[in-house]
Amino acid sequence: MCIRDRVSTQSTGDMLRAAAAAGTELGKQAKKIMDAGGLVSDDIMVSLIQENLRSPVCRKGFLLDGFPRTITQAEKLDSMLAQDGQKLDAAFEFAIDDQLLLSRITGRLIHPKSGRTYHVEFNPPKEPMKDDVTGEPLHHRSDDNAEALKKRLATYHQSTAPVLGYYKNKNLLTTLDASKKQDEVYKKIKQALNICLLYTSPSPRDRTRSR
Repeated sequence: MCIRDRVSTQSTGDMLRAAAAAGTELGKQAKKIMDAGGLVSDDIMVSLIQENLRSPVCRKGFLLDGFPRTITQAEKLDSMLAQDGQKLDAAFEFAIDDQLLLSRITGRLIHPKSGRTYHVEFNPPKEPMKDDVTGEPLHHRSDDNAEALKKRLATYHQSTAPVLGYYKNKNLLTTLDASKKQDEVYKKIKQALNICLLYTSPSPRDRTRSR
């Protein structure tokens, strides 16, 4: 979606993994929590996301992937955006059955250098465990395992699900059936954004959204 709409995607997961790969103290703390299937603290997440949202790549708009995950983070995000004269246009919930999600995540394969993703069942590479473009090895993420995912789901239902109510009360929430094909989901997102943008400023700085 970001490629088509020319806005910057800001994935907290990517930011955390980059910090972990760099071996920073913050990255080490985050990796330990992620590998155990837990959620990184609000203080760590807020400091990361604030720095990234204020970077030049976000001036034409951004899509937040994986943030906010708690009510506290949602409130901090609103405060951060208000300081810069911004606000969210929309929030999307990608609803999916836990068992189907388990199947999708545990079968995910990643080419670390490019970020290209595959799936052993739904989107397999041409050659097993090799990237289609470079032929380099594909990897499973360390936290893409059944035990860690079950913990993440339990944490999601307890801590993140309430965020849906937060955005529903602000009339920003759209719930999407994530079990559908990618193009169908994308079409629903565009429809929702076209509606909400009728009531928001056309300024590029206002084109912000969360999922």
